[in-house]
Amino acid sequence: MNYKKIIVFITLPLILLQTACKKLVTVDEPISSITTQEAFSTDAQATAAMAGVYAPMINGTTMSSNNVYTGFAAGLSTMTGGFSSDELEVFGGTNPLETNQLTGTGFYYVNVIWTSAYKTIYNANGVIEGIAASTSGDLHDSVRKELTAEAKFVRAFAYTYLVNFFGDVPLALTVDFNKTANMARTPAADVYKQIVQDLKDAQADLAADFTYGYGERIIPNKYAATALLARVYLYLGQYDDAAAQASTVISNTAQYSLVQNLNNVFLKNSAEAIWQLKQDSAILAEGTATPEGIQFLPSPTFGNGQLSENLSSELVNSFESGDLRRTDWVDSTDGSVYGLPAGNYYFAYKYKVGSPNFILGGVDKEYYMALRLAEQYLIRAEAEAKGSNGGASAAIADLNVLRNRAGLGPISSGITSDSLWSAVAHERQAELFCEWGHRWFDLRRMGLAHDVLSAMAVKQPWAGDYQFLYPIPTTEIVDDHFLVQNPGYH
Repeated sequence: MNYKKIIVFITLPLILLQTACKKLVTVDEPISSITTQEAFSTDAQATAAMAGVYAPMINGTTMSSNNVYTGFAAGLSTMTGGFSSDELEVFGGTNPLETNQLTGTGFYYVNVIWTSAYKTIYNANGVIEGIAASTSGDLHDSVRKELTAEAKFVRAFAYTYLVNFFGDVPLALTVDFNKTANMARTPAADVYKQIVQDLKDAQADLAADFTYGYGERIIPNKYAATALLARVYLYLGQYDDAAAQASTVISNTAQYSLVQNLNNVFLKNSAEAIWQLKQDSAILAEGTATPEGIQFLPSPTFGNGQLSENLSSELVNSFESGDLRRTDWVDSTDGSVYGLPAGNYYFAYKYKVGSPNFILGGVDKEYYMALRLAEQYLIRAEAEAKGSNGGASAAIADLNVLRNRAGLGPISSGITSDSLWSAVAHERQAELFCEWGHRWFDLRRMGLAHDVLSAMAVKQPWAGDYQFLYPIPTTEIVDDHFLVQNPGYH
């Protein structure tokens, strides 16, 4: 079935799979015979059930209002990571993320990351278990294998964000209420082991092309699993493995290439796109816009409209002179329509469709980019800078590919190892700003967070480095006595 048409049929699977979570990863009841027999009895129904996993990731759980803040995969990872790092400022104010003053009582956006990621995991587990339990001959082996692989990929994707935002998190691999109702936190190392295993399984069984998205890049394929696995290996410090996985994606020039015009990188089915999430253009407050298009672009107009948040001076001033990423991916408004003080307020302009120009029910020009090729060059460059095959010279060559596209001169082959490490961090900042929390994760894992963030005026007084992990939502700790809070939060 065409994925575009599948969305029409997702109501039953969503009802069956998306039971409200009362505790942590708790659901109202375990997988039922109705779920198995009705939602997974044919290829079409099982495919619709998997579509019901993707849809709420990007669209939220309602179809009539702005869903930007309803999920980790609907812009919230970018927003929270941007505030917590040195990318975003609240327009005309602050919040506990921007000031790094989170408390143990929790914060709405942090709580939603937790709940939405676990709902995604629950839905993915439901597909995996539903397919495994189905004995229907009308659910064919090729479809079973593909959809199970997709669900494992999605589960790994969600856990990658949970473990990086919260550290140790409960590892739920079933929808069985009896097994998930009261779970302790699983060490991050063990969560990563499961992520790696899920991605290897997905890598083995996913299609190599875009067949299941009917030519669109909205269904993860083998190379999406490879790309995420490259990132995970990098985060784990397994540099040879990270470089090897990234190289596999980069070398697939038949499917992926860097888009030279930066204004076209985030278009739907861009040659740079490894995996994109497709928004529902019928959603009232978003239409054809992506979540970040809605959040970042000013309203009502570009020249004098109001922002929800603006780019920090630290980010704006970090770009080198002549960097096309600054020219094409950053714009400004003076906010004068609301009588704000004179001056420019900068915003991320990677997505060109937002509140001022979206079309309700129209044809999408952009999809929400989840994985793209440029990150793979950065992964390989960092791994090479850390001693993977090719070493410093190969790392410089990979960085220069992106610098060349950005209109910048090459990095000299004679730079020191410290300077190369700084160059890697800088290129990641300039290329991946305001995308999926990359900067927040990078500052922490690269050992830069304390020095960079504790020096920012908006983050004074400095609460402490314990803020580098978010607090577990208080409601979850109250409901599950096996959960313990992250150190430092009271």
